[in-house]
Amino acid sequence: MKHFIVEEKGNVVHLKIARGEKYNALNAELLAEFAEAAREARRSEAQVVLLYGEGDGFCAGGDLSMMKEVSDRDTYDEVMNNIETIVTTFYSMQKIVISALHGPVVGLGLSIALSADYVIAEPDASLSMNFIGIGLAPDGGGHFWLQERLGTHQAKHFAWEGQQMRAKEAYDHKLVDIVVNGPVREEAARLAEEWSGRPLKSMIATKEIYHQHGMERLSHYLEKERETQWMLLQTDDHKEGVEAFLNKRKPEFHGK
Repeated sequence: MKHFIVEEKGNVVHLKIARGEKYNALNAELLAEFAEAAREARRSEAQVVLLYGEGDGFCAGGDLSMMKEVSDRDTYDEVMNNIETIVTTFYSMQKIVISALHGPVVGLGLSIALSADYVIAEPDASLSMNFIGIGLAPDGGGHFWLQERLGTHQAKHFAWEGQQMRAKEAYDHKLVDIVVNGPVREEAARLAEEWSGRPLKSMIATKEIYHQHGMERLSHYLEKERETQWMLLQTDDHKEGVEAFLNKRKPEFHGK
């Protein structure tokens, strides 16, 4: 893999997004590798999965270059298939999944992070579901994860406002489960090793009981997000949002 590293260490599978020079921004190629890495983790006999990003941030979300890649429906559907594979695999796999966050955690990157069973963050982590900044709506199950953690009313506001939260505020809102003082990757690895001495089969059984029930609802959200995002990609507001971002100016949206 070009942008992904998978390592099995004892009872833990380490998944590293390895595009640190771009804040691990997600493009079509990386998402295809990510989907394969998630499947590889599922096949492992290890019982814990640790997901993190190299460089100065966990994931800056979708690379804007991907906007051109998904301009035709076939490519768009392939990308969405990979996104859905990633989040449903983490949500349904018979393992405990930990996402370890630092620096920017934005858009699709946040959706993927929230698909984990535990979200651990350094104090400098900055979380945002800022799809609205380019005239889009959350995808990658973003609506589902936000509703699960915030409730419907607050989830709407968080998405609409493109709100950014530092780790402590995100913890207070239950978007983050643990805030650590040391390097998050090391702290998460220590926790994963600690859990290897616990009755993990019991923990995984509880996950399955809850998530088997939730899978139907998650699948519904993913289907709606796929169709909605395709429609929004064609809007004037989306085109204006991308142009404004590239030109480093405030967008002028007109609800079209």
